[in-house]
Amino acid sequence: MSLASFFMSAVLQQSTPVQPAPQAYLSVSNVEVIYDHVILVLKGVSLQVQEGRIVALLGANGAGKTTTLKAISNLLRAERGEVTKGWIEFRGERIERLTPNQLVRKGVVQVMEGRHCFQHLTVEENLLTGAYTRGNADLRADLEKVYRYFPRLKDRRKSQSGYTSGGEQQMTAIGRALMARPKMILLDEPSMGLAPQLVEEIFEIVKDLNTKEQVSFLLAEQNTHMALRYADYGYILENGRVVMDGEGKSLAQNEDVKEFYLGFSSGDRKSFRDVKSYRRRKRWL
Repeated sequence: MSLASFFMSAVLQQSTPVQPAPQAYLSVSNVEVIYDHVILVLKGVSLQVQEGRIVALLGANGAGKTTTLKAISNLLRAERGEVTKGWIEFRGERIERLTPNQLVRKGVVQVMEGRHCFQHLTVEENLLTGAYTRGNADLRADLEKVYRYFPRLKDRRKSQSGYTSGGEQQMTAIGRALMARPKMILLDEPSMGLAPQLVEEIFEIVKDLNTKEQVSFLLAEQNTHMALRYADYGYILENGRVVMDGEGKSLAQNEDVKEFYLGFSSGDRKSFRDVKSYRRRKRWL
């Protein structure tokens, strides 16, 4: 290469604009949560959700998954909890001091663990409560959209929610969130108490909502196998800290994740007596 060509190449490289990294849709940075002014639950949790993606928050019971979701949705105060450090942004705006209804108006809706349907209301009345922040808007088109995704709810729309199955109540809870026209849904333990076939049906609907309605999801789940089948990205929590993160497919192939969360081991087959005393140390401890 001639000297002139070298300098021309250098000039072209300098003049080529560098594409900025995409801004996170939801950003949680170094968040600490304390209950009753003394119980430290989250210890510097950081995570990001890009627009249009499904992100899984994984870990055992008590790891801090639900607390993380409630820190984002601002439901901690009802349980005497508060964010004492760090910050949370949605679409570039700080949200940790907003009220829950203000956050719903901005497009962030949480589906609580255990469904929490209004037992004395019909399925359709439950769905309509999800549009409360929208005032007197025409809701028929939104109801029909929910019924397209959950045809079973259309058949049960006049039934009291307390007399529907656990799977139908989970569908009602997600449909109720959809009525608020969310940009992001925080989904807490959608598989809890459901048969495997229903769990797969729920996750397929979540995938459809993500693809067709462009709803982003942050879901907390103990069913690691199912979550990583559908998640674009995952974070693993232990004792209030993020100990591992990565693309969903990559985490599903990680040996530590396989052993400690999926029940698989790459080592030699062990007898029951060996398994009782076998405890390989987690690499992140």
